[in-house]
Amino acid sequence: MAEEMLYWQALNRALDAEMALDESVFILGEDVGLYGGSYRVTEGLYARYGEWRVRDTPISEGSFTGLGVGAALVGMRPVVEIMTINFSLLALDAIVNMAAKVPFMSGGQFPMALVIRMPGGVAKQLAAQHSQRLEQMYMNVPGLRIAVPATSQDAWWQLRQAIRSDEPIVFIEHELLYFSKGPVDLEAEAPPMHRARVHRQGRDLTIVAYSRMLDLSLRAAAQLAEEGIEATVIDLRSLRPIDWDTCVASVEQTHRLLVVEEDSRFAGSGAEIAAELAERCFYHLDVPPARLGGRELPTPYNGTSEAQCIPRPSDIVAAARRLCGT
Repeated sequence: MAEEMLYWQALNRALDAEMALDESVFILGEDVGLYGGSYRVTEGLYARYGEWRVRDTPISEGSFTGLGVGAALVGMRPVVEIMTINFSLLALDAIVNMAAKVPFMSGGQFPMALVIRMPGGVAKQLAAQHSQRLEQMYMNVPGLRIAVPATSQDAWWQLRQAIRSDEPIVFIEHELLYFSKGPVDLEAEAPPMHRARVHRQGRDLTIVAYSRMLDLSLRAAAQLAEEGIEATVIDLRSLRPIDWDTCVASVEQTHRLLVVEEDSRFAGSGAEIAAELAERCFYHLDVPPARLGGRELPTPYNGTSEAQCIPRPSDIVAAARRLCGT
């Protein structure tokens, strides 16, 4: 039986469930304990599990992320919360040089059961230094896996799967999704963490999106349907690895591809997605793949300018029309 749940509540329930099952799971980060997390994700866990398992840290991302790497090396399952993806730049040594490399360089002798949770994306007037989308940077690091849940159900499924994994998982949550609501079936069997999901079937084009862009793409697809254009909408759910088979199967049916991302278009995740699918689907495409992404500038603080610098449903509709020649 599914129940309606806010995105942050699904994450909270996932953390609670895994901490109850496994004493090696613990949380560390800024304001995760007494305050309950900047977005309420760790609310109530400090009271339930105590300060040894829900640990407030100093404002030192490199230090506490490195502590998480060390804890994973000795058999713990740390869940590190970095307050925003922007601040993960201060922890790159621990993430890129340590977490991503140690299992490989040790010949598999040291697993890395580490989850690094971080909110990202453009929220509401948080300005350039707090509105970055850096997922493409982590996509370029072999050894990491990247989960990007877009729904409450996937937040529940994927966080539990990430905590149980013996590989380092970068877990990116969009800041504007925390208070979105959706059905969550706590008993339903989860698909593989890195399998894409088809949210809508159509005959005319395939829209590939992830994170908050899924919701915007579904809104655009509903508008396109009123005009007689039927779009398939795919949520990747994962950016490393990417479920290419689901995407290829759709493009082979629709013969058109639109990749939608919030990040800057140049050298972004959409570039990799479009390039790979162009290679795999070359003889099935009627027109070149199209990419829709953010403008090439730091995110403005001004609310009107901020809204215009990332894709909106109307932008997705216009790009789809161009692909379909209407």
